[in-house]
Amino acid sequence: MTSLIAAPENKVSAAFTDTKPHYTILDGLRGVAAITVVCFHLFEAYATSHVDQRINHGYLAVDFFFILSGFVVGYAYDDRWSTLTIKAFLKRRFIRLHPMVIMGAIIGAGIFYFQGCAAWDVSKVSGPRLLVATLLNAGLIPAAPSFEIRGVGEMFPLNGPSWSLLFEYIGTLLYALFLRKLPTKALATLVLAAGCGLAAFAIWGPYGDICVGFALTPDNMLGGFLRLLFSFSAGLLLSRVFVPVRVKGAFWLGGLAIVVLAAIPRIGGSEHLWLNGLYDTLCCVVFFPLLVYLGASGKTTDSATTRVCKFLGDISYPLYMVHYPFIYLYYAWVKNNNLTFEQSFPGAAALVIGSILLAYLCLKLYDEPTRKFLTKRLLRTQP
Repeated sequence: MTSLIAAPENKVSAAFTDTKPHYTILDGLRGVAAITVVCFHLFEAYATSHVDQRINHGYLAVDFFFILSGFVVGYAYDDRWSTLTIKAFLKRRFIRLHPMVIMGAIIGAGIFYFQGCAAWDVSKVSGPRLLVATLLNAGLIPAAPSFEIRGVGEMFPLNGPSWSLLFEYIGTLLYALFLRKLPTKALATLVLAAGCGLAAFAIWGPYGDICVGFALTPDNMLGGFLRLLFSFSAGLLLSRVFVPVRVKGAFWLGGLAIVVLAAIPRIGGSEHLWLNGLYDTLCCVVFFPLLVYLGASGKTTDSATTRVCKFLGDISYPLYMVHYPFIYLYYAWVKNNNLTFEQSFPGAAALVIGSILLAYLCLKLYDEPTRKFLTKRLLRTQP
């Protein structure tokens, strides 16, 4: 389950550091959302359905990531197309996003055979099939049912959240080829239409939520495209009309809001699915754009908050991309030993803390050096 997903190309090397002022608080909010996603996924081991999932609406972090992505991309690139080519833009986004896609696939493959449980029998998967799955995941190529080695319907069975990166890439292409050219009024019309479509899917759709996009089924594909099209376009629109206001404590208020919105229990139960769909709609259409607006308006006023936001922003995308293989491992451990959350709490705490540490190590030892290398090789003569 980011986007996240889509941090700007910042502070890695002078070769691709943006010259515009940086939204430090938005970095921090993205990190809070990423940690929320980890906790949401952790509780999947104890849920029987979306109805009783704890941190019930953690899946909405992806929509927050998509809005952030549209806002950041629009802010960073909308006024640069007189000197920026589509090819150069796509290279920049590839450099920013893809190294961690590959790392997530490698980690997923490396611990795949340790994840066996009743829900998926990894012992039946041959080495060649695992290799094919790894290459597909690393290339962001969805696995058709015949190549879905885990057997639970994910298009990326080694690292489930990769699905949102596929949609992030689709959003990148839509922006480069189409969305950036739209006048603001036309973009607003598109946002309104996509928002109506997303609301209809959430409220009257089959699930009563928008926790979709991760599988190659008609409902998942439709829901995933609606999530991307509304949220990315809404973020882009917000970047065009944004006028900052004075906000104190924007990071702490915004971070708390993200946690609360994600932790709200399922609304309406299985009897009134539309109520939960309405809640999802309000989060995506009202609350998340407001949080991005407030986060972009606020400024950190003390060094401690600045450091917290920077750290959270730095690890947010790597954390999103490396944690889920360990969720599979944790799930198998819980199910194989029939553990309650209280019994498995040390393992849960180790997973969250370990994922954050691993994300930081991946950032410093792999992601940043890889992006520097790719920037020198691929953007040497690009604007």
